[in-house]
Amino acid sequence: MLLGCIGDDFTGSSDLANTLAKGGMRAVQYNGIPDGSAGDDVQAGVVALKSRSIDPADAVRLSLAALDWLKSQGCKQFFFKYCSTFDSTAKGNIGPVADALAEAINAYKVIICPAFPGTGRSIYQGHLFVKDSLLDESGMQNHPLTPMSDPDIRRWLAPQTQYQVGHVAAEAVFAGAATIAQGLSDQHKVGKRHIVVDAIRDEDLVEIGKAAKGLPLITGGSGVALGLPANFGCTTGIVPWKGQSGKSIALSGSCSSATRAQVARHATIYPTRQIIAADVIEGRVTPADIADWLIEADGIPLAYSSADPRAIKQVQEEYGLEKPSDALESFFAKTAKLAVERGVTRVITAGGETSGAVVEGLGLNTLEIGPEIDPGVPALRASSDLVLALKSGNFGAEEFFEKADKVLRGEA
Repeated sequence: MLLGCIGDDFTGSSDLANTLAKGGMRAVQYNGIPDGSAGDDVQAGVVALKSRSIDPADAVRLSLAALDWLKSQGCKQFFFKYCSTFDSTAKGNIGPVADALAEAINAYKVIICPAFPGTGRSIYQGHLFVKDSLLDESGMQNHPLTPMSDPDIRRWLAPQTQYQVGHVAAEAVFAGAATIAQGLSDQHKVGKRHIVVDAIRDEDLVEIGKAAKGLPLITGGSGVALGLPANFGCTTGIVPWKGQSGKSIALSGSCSSATRAQVARHATIYPTRQIIAADVIEGRVTPADIADWLIEADGIPLAYSSADPRAIKQVQEEYGLEKPSDALESFFAKTAKLAVERGVTRVITAGGETSGAVVEGLGLNTLEIGPEIDPGVPALRASSDLVLALKSGNFGAEEFFEKADKVLRGEA
């Protein structure tokens, strides 16, 4: 294994593995820390954790355990993957994990770059944009777990880390890899350990990847990994895939504006059923009820809990911040398990927490990376008779669910 990666959620991990596979690396996603060794042909191992919104100390503990396993596989360079919208709070978990990983492998000049132009995320003068909106005006200010109220990544990261945060500006990035590398060194000389690097184009990310050659630790969204495979002598190629026949279902727990638009569009064509958080908490609807409905429905049936910010706030005021999300994650995990036990072969999920819960509920340890469905979302094979698409809430075109099923069937 050449490159060892740690993702703070399951959809982000598949996003990163997708980028590396497109770049020609043999990439495999491990859901949780494996017990045994990786296959001899694996060049990039991505350990997917569910650590984005847990206690910072637990996130650090899990990330260091993942690092130890990756080191044991022979990796010399490591990548900490977090969301392209930098999902975190003043307590973490990006800062504490980045600190711990940097200390463990004595890494300096640690790149901080969540940019992903392919999905509209760019960094300019240290500020994170979602398309033409600053992060705190993009809808992410309404995130139920990690509301993002400041677009300046330097300011947002500062209270999370014990180290000074530096910056390599767009002008240096546009000048190419050598100038980026010099900028990183200059920031290091003045005591900056974590360094935010601007990027507004894929070309910028490729140059950042070149500048990162030989650095022990890189952090960011999947975009900054665009230039990494070439550092290991890999070249782009076609990602192999064999389609999966059988029954398909879709599950959505994301409340992002992008996912809500996808749900609304899907509802005009296919059966949909809304899951109300209060009904789940009070036991008025069960996973068995929804699994029965999914099995009996035609086409690509979608069960969703996606709701607008006002509805989320009302539920949180009644039941607290964590109880609704915990209940829904458990609900979707159990629903997916029941559906797969009854013969479902294609599962499409929307939302990082939802996807992580479903993967854990299904007991999936390893996912093989297939072709890209939409930017940041690959097809995944869990076994000879089960394939998945795990979508981050903000990713995907409006027809995503239909498009994903087509790719999973091998008809795209």
